[in-house]
Amino acid sequence: MLGEYRISGRRASEIAASVEGGVAAGDLAPGHVLPPMRELATHLGVNPNTVAAAYRTLRERGVIETAGRRGSRVRSRPASTARGSLRVEAPPGVRDLGAGNPDPTLLPGLGEALAAAGADYDAGPCLYGDAVVVPRLAELARAGLDADGVPAGPVAVASGSLDAIERVLAAHLKPGDAVAVEDPGWGALLDLVPALGMHVVPMALDEGGPLPGEVERALRAGVRALVVTGRAQNPTGATVGSRRAQELRSVLAEHPGVLLIEDDHGHAIVDLPLHPLAGATERWAFVRSASKAYGPDLRLAVLTGDALTVDRVTGRQQLGPGWVSGLLQRTVAHLWASGAVDVPAVARSYGERRDALVRALESRGIVAYGRTGMNVWVPVGDETGAVARLLQAGWAVAPGARFRIASPQAVRLTVSALSAADIEPLADAVAAAVPPARPVSYG
Repeated sequence: MLGEYRISGRRASEIAASVEGGVAAGDLAPGHVLPPMRELATHLGVNPNTVAAAYRTLRERGVIETAGRRGSRVRSRPASTARGSLRVEAPPGVRDLGAGNPDPTLLPGLGEALAAAGADYDAGPCLYGDAVVVPRLAELARAGLDADGVPAGPVAVASGSLDAIERVLAAHLKPGDAVAVEDPGWGALLDLVPALGMHVVPMALDEGGPLPGEVERALRAGVRALVVTGRAQNPTGATVGSRRAQELRSVLAEHPGVLLIEDDHGHAIVDLPLHPLAGATERWAFVRSASKAYGPDLRLAVLTGDALTVDRVTGRQQLGPGWVSGLLQRTVAHLWASGAVDVPAVARSYGERRDALVRALESRGIVAYGRTGMNVWVPVGDETGAVARLLQAGWAVAPGARFRIASPQAVRLTVSALSAADIEPLADAVAAAVPPARPVSYG
């Protein structure tokens, strides 16, 4: 059981470092089963509690996972390996459809908003001890949330949606807890959960979001938290409608102790109504980012939730960065107040390109999904081969491995860089690179 790699050390920190060193060097491959704690303790001549402490540290760091009687093993995807690294760099002359960026021509200019924020700042700069949320931003955020049916709750500000989700998870969960996520889903979130030492439980979805049966299965399996995307789910474009929301709320009502996190990924780029699940459980958070509609460099997201959750998030935040720049908050508040983004026009622009590509692919016998947002998800039988062939044809796409856990292979195409003239050539290239695949439950 000890195998060829010899774990060493007398202290828990030394044993943990030895295992991490073996993982980093490739001597302990993903899936490698570590020796039972008592066996390793006997081999090293230490107390079993010392080995138990080392294994606990490794779990918290996301290096190993423990599956009851099956023992502890090296994670199949160590948390230090970011899914974002599974990307195809577009060489000169190749169109990049894999980065997932919004269309720059649809982003608002920031000059006026920055000037207004600067003037506000000159009149009253943000100082230590001031409110961490700019009142005008909180007012506008709460009004928008109220209009979308999100339950009442205090407003906090984080440095983007991933930062907000991480803070909410850390506020209630501990290493080893299970978190249910959409599969396929946002690659950064699929990395974040194990990086926090938590266990990912995948949930299948269709065009209406997570399937109620999958949510029920995850909840019965004991997940402590659930992360759901309300609109323009990345990468499939799924959007939770009124009927699905009602079904999911009924399931969640039977598990009031679970933490519910909603990510409004489609805010201001989708004109479909929001059907929030917030309030179906005792502990909940709703996150709304400015990145997709106003620009990725605006690292700001607002979140609301039950009072305890928001209080824990803001309390811990004050022990770290303290607050998100008041100057940035004022800039986003001005963008919101001035109507800098024409939401119907932006949604229509992405929708026309996305729908045209889906139709063109379907006319060539290729199943594709993309109900809302800026992405099209194409199931394939050979993901690596499809990516390589498309690259050779002049198109760089995102490999589905960045977004998948147990779901079938696929590739993601972001339409924000496409013009109407690109649709048919791209569809031809995909048809040549992708043999017809069996439809799956994404749309």
